Amino acid sequence: MDLQLRHKLDLVFNSIEAARKKVSQHHIVKILAVTKYSDDEVIKKLYEIGQRAFGENKIQDLEQKNLALQDLPLEWHFIGSLQKNKINKLIALKPHLFQSLHSIELAEQLNQRLEKQNQKMNVLLQINSADEVQKFGISSEMAIDSYHEISERFPNIVLKGLMAVTSKDKIQAKKSFQETYKIFDSLKKSGAKTLSMGMSGDFEIAISEGANMIRLGSILIK
Repeated sequence: MDLQLRHKLDLVFNSIEAARKKVSQHHIVKILAVTKYSDDEVIKKLYEIGQRAFGENKIQDLEQKNLALQDLPLEWHFIGSLQKNKINKLIALKPHLFQSLHSIELAEQLNQRLEKQNQKMNVLLQINSADEVQKFGISSEMAIDSYHEISERFPNIVLKGLMAVTSKDKIQAKKSFQETYKIFDSLKKSGAKTLSMGMSGDFEIAISEGANMIRLGSILIK
């Protein structure tokens, strides 16, 4: 298992290196290992190899893995759709980053709960850059205004940048990544530093369009 995972990571690293160098020698890309398909032992092996940042898209799975692996200094990210009745559980888990804030309404609910518990949370605003009705996220047209509104109205939410969900079609994905980067670039002066976009099937395209964090699951685990 160690050799297999190491080999997969090496292949991914090589692809990332090639893609990022086309952008700039100074362009840094962070890997978020998505653990949807993995058990605790696989996460431990990834940690031993050198992976530190992990993402979960279900609160109950994040809760279980966080508890089981609490002795390891892992950096947990929540990347799934957050239901309002799970907000308190997410706050209790204190993730390094909540990547999928998808509406003003959810921001208001989250801020209220954070305020009551005298806590703050680092968050990315989720953009539905492909404008697909089945996906969560703020539309590209509303993204900048929504980002500023959340920053101004909800002080317990600390916006760190954007997360994009896009189409499985690579041509459409490229257009969506380009659109999201334009939004991100315009928000840098407002403190946006993280652009999380690209998954196992399109991370090289995402990097070429400016992503500095990629979310990889099946390409590492399966």
